Amino acid sequence: MTSAPNEEGDGLVRDWTFQPLAASAYHGRQRIKNFVTRLRRAPPIRILRRADRAPAWILYFVFLPDGQLTPAHRFTIARLKAMDPKLMIVCAAPDPDVVPPELHERADALIWKGMSGFDFSGYAAGLRHLAARSAGADVLVFNDSVLGPFVDLTGFLARARWALTGFTASQFNGNHIQSYGFIIRDLTRRRLAALRSVFVPGLAFDDFDAVVLNQETRFAAVAARRMDVGAFWYAGDARNEDPTLFTPEILLDEGFPFIKKSALGKFRHVIGNAVAERLDARLAAFGHPPFP
Repeated sequence: MTSAPNEEGDGLVRDWTFQPLAASAYHGRQRIKNFVTRLRRAPPIRILRRADRAPAWILYFVFLPDGQLTPAHRFTIARLKAMDPKLMIVCAAPDPDVVPPELHERADALIWKGMSGFDFSGYAAGLRHLAARSAGADVLVFNDSVLGPFVDLTGFLARARWALTGFTASQFNGNHIQSYGFIIRDLTRRRLAALRSVFVPGLAFDDFDAVVLNQETRFAAVAARRMDVGAFWYAGDARNEDPTLFTPEILLDEGFPFIKKSALGKFRHVIGNAVAERLDARLAAFGHPPFP
């Protein structure tokens, strides 16, 4: 991962409407190869609690390889339950019987999925269920690669100007919204059908690089063929591959609701100890348990 501009020259564009920016020819060829060679059968799912009709949902995807919630998960779920939208949790775990009782107690809708397929297979399961059971709802989706939220997400649902809205967007590998979190307005089966090459029915990628190249970095471009797309923040500087890592303090100052786990974990050395320590202090100020 390359260095990025410092936060004084942040290069961020606020309330950005998606504009296509093609990935390289190499990445285009690799995407085709991935579709041919890397798609696998989608992981099994089980609906543990069905959704009811509601005007708005938050879909939270959690990955629990040992079936155990962390303090960070519990913080997130407590914050979500204090908000107005209904809460759907999609839980990846080895077996539906190990989904923690707390999720059964706190989720308004709950889906188990098998361990393969990464977050996009979890998103697909949850979105298809909501499109069938609560058609027309606005749905805010995010995964447990982030800590938080530290502000009420209902405000982001109200602010979203586009049919598909990312929290942050980047021009790395072509303009795209970052898939840790996004909002879909007026979710219907028809809207999901427009995204079928991203949420591939019955199939999933079980390879991280393929998920990034064929799903995350194509998501906005595919959606833009049939709907309007944008993001609350866009990293307009090509050196800023990930605004959640390279401009996290500016985002938080402007009301961004999350801190990426990787900023305080595997990429701590990339953002630098000074920034990481200030993020640690913010986490404590938000009342969040220490991480990691």
